[in-house]
Amino acid sequence: MKRSSSPRGFTLLEVLVALALLAGSITTLVVSFNYHLSVSLKDKEETTALLLGRALLDEPTFLGSSASEGTFAPDYPDTTWTRRTTPAQFPGLQRYVLTISWQQEKRSLSLVTYGRP
Repeated sequence: MKRSSSPRGFTLLEVLVALALLAGSITTLVVSFNYHLSVSLKDKEETTALLLGRALLDEPTFLGSSASEGTFAPDYPDTTWTRRTTPAQFPGLQRYVLTISWQQEKRSLSLVTYGRP
């Protein structure tokens, strides 16, 4: 019986190279997925804070109230707000800066609006 001279499989080196390429590709995909997941979470938190701040500014009595800080409890107990009022550069207007903070005040954003005192 004659044996053919053509190989019938992969060599060990070819298998190892293929596994190394596969491992590198999977590692890249996992790292990329985790990065984009964290970016998505940050965007969600910022969007929530922005919407909470806009809702607070849209309340008719908010700018005239005496409260200058508070929380969004019970729905968002870790999210706080502070309001600063300063004179605007235009006569007859006040500048209101609403700062929303979350993650134990590690992250925050500020909204600015103008109104009459």
